[in-house]
Amino acid sequence: MERSAQKNALVNLLAMIAVGAAGYAAARYAHCLSGQVTSLYMGIGALVALISWFQLRLAEREQLEKIELEELTRTRTSAGLFESKEADLLPARRAREQFQRYFVPGFTLVLFLLEAGGAFALNNWLSKVPAAPMRQPTMAMAFFGLFALVLFLLGKFSATLARLENNALLRPSASFVLLGAYLSFAVGAAIAAGQAGFPKADFYLARALCVLLGVVAAETLISLILEIYRPRVKGQEPRPVYESRLVGLLAQPEGLVTTAAQALDYQFGFKVSQTWVYKFLEKAFAKLLLAQLAVLLLSTCVVFVEPGQQALLERFGKPVPGRQILGPGAHLKFPWPIDKVHLHRTEQVQSFTVGMALEKEKDLPKTVLWTVGHGKEDNFIVASRQLPQVTPTAQSTNGAAPRRSPPVSLLAVNVPVQFQITDLIAWAYNNAAPAKVLENIATREITRYLSSVELQAVMSHGRWAAAETLRQRIQAAADQRRLGVKILFVGLEGVHPPVQVAPHYEKVIGAIQQKQAKVLSARADAIKTNALAEARAFQVVNEASAYRLKRELGAAAQAALFTNQLPAWLAAPSVYMERKYLETFVRASAGARKYALLTTNTQDIIQLDLQDKIRPDLLDLAVPASR
Repeated sequence: MERSAQKNALVNLLAMIAVGAAGYAAARYAHCLSGQVTSLYMGIGALVALISWFQLRLAEREQLEKIELEELTRTRTSAGLFESKEADLLPARRAREQFQRYFVPGFTLVLFLLEAGGAFALNNWLSKVPAAPMRQPTMAMAFFGLFALVLFLLGKFSATLARLENNALLRPSASFVLLGAYLSFAVGAAIAAGQAGFPKADFYLARALCVLLGVVAAETLISLILEIYRPRVKGQEPRPVYESRLVGLLAQPEGLVTTAAQALDYQFGFKVSQTWVYKFLEKAFAKLLLAQLAVLLLSTCVVFVEPGQQALLERFGKPVPGRQILGPGAHLKFPWPIDKVHLHRTEQVQSFTVGMALEKEKDLPKTVLWTVGHGKEDNFIVASRQLPQVTPTAQSTNGAAPRRSPPVSLLAVNVPVQFQITDLIAWAYNNAAPAKVLENIATREITRYLSSVELQAVMSHGRWAAAETLRQRIQAAADQRRLGVKILFVGLEGVHPPVQVAPHYEKVIGAIQQKQAKVLSARADAIKTNALAEARAFQVVNEASAYRLKRELGAAAQAALFTNQLPAWLAAPSVYMERKYLETFVRASAGARKYALLTTNTQDIIQLDLQDKIRPDLLDLAVPASR
């Protein structure tokens, strides 16, 4: 039986080498990426099969040596015959132990390096390899189907043989042979999927195989480390350290059922695996699994389109004539992957943001300042219509050319763009990524527009006009690309200078406002001064005119008075003089206090003091009558 295991291991080695070389040639000719990656698995499996075959040979030689020693010991005639040490009598066992102790760990380390390096190199190669159409896919699919069949039959026989006693060393090569069969079948399925309208299936399978190879490499390293620190038990044959349990699980998944049965028996304390329920489930597991898959497949025959949505129905990647667009409701279709449905929100208003991506609203303060960062900013160039001013620098004082400020400025804006899908066919089929194309169009038009307008206009009175102009431009560009959308709204929100220059911008704006305030104050002072001067001049002119008129009229009146007084004076000069004196006295003493003297026959001297020295209210006091 050991010789049969050794021959089977040799057959596995030759089969892996032959299938690996033929598979690589077929995959390279057909431009099949997953097939070329599978060839690396075949090469690693061939190395494992080689070590497995060599270990089986050593084990067979040790077994033959043991039989010969037993035969010689049984038939010996002298007691002193074969009294040498056991190590000298069993060189085959010593060779097998040394091989297992030194060579196998070294080979496992080399195997880990090959697996890890292969996964890394293949991943980089897949990232750089150009996309190319597959050549002769039918021939490649036939080859890999044949490889899968041959390796599956050989692997199943080897796995069954490895379960027998003393054939554990055959398990690593049997597992890799079965894994090669499954991988070959997967490569054929990927080629078929590419012909059915899924060209990326081959690339995705190649990527998945790279990830699997990396996981196998990690398992190999962990197994090697655990083997170094594993306690040795005399008489117990260790598991080959280069044997991958993950590969064995993928190649023989039925072993997982056996492990589960043993775990159930251990947990419940009795032979659960011997009950009729478990046996029924074990026998009907495949049927139940197929029934579940059938139900799952049938569930893909019904699609529900919600209100506000429309669906595109594709059959083998192409629109179904007459049923391209499905409205809201329930619809029947062929099962996946024959028919596929792509749902789109056609009535919902969708939006995206160009420029500054705001942080979450809950993380923002109530008052957001320009000088405080509140999102990821994309700065846009805005034109500046102001004349470039000379900026004094240290170089200008040394005679170098003065530095001038550029006629542009930077502006951080948050531009939400809202749109609605109006033509679903155009939206889905005219461009590969319509949402990204629309966002790029909006970014381009916003950049073009902002570079042609003035900073102050965008930030103040021209914001609404700028938003409407941008909406029209984005709509025109989207119609030119036949996106099938309607631009509903474009808003300029959060327009401010970049956070780094916002404090300096505020200083400039503050200086401009202070300058304007001083200019207006000077104008007000000028208006006030001029108005007061004009009013004073008008007052002086009017006062002079009034004084002139008064003097003229007074002179005319005086002249007329003399003219009228002259005849009276000529008629009676003494009377005229006395009358004028009395009139003057009356006018002068009209407000003075007067005293009447009633004495007669006296020669009194009367002195009149016309100054009022006593207040009238003191003299007007009421004096009570005497009793």
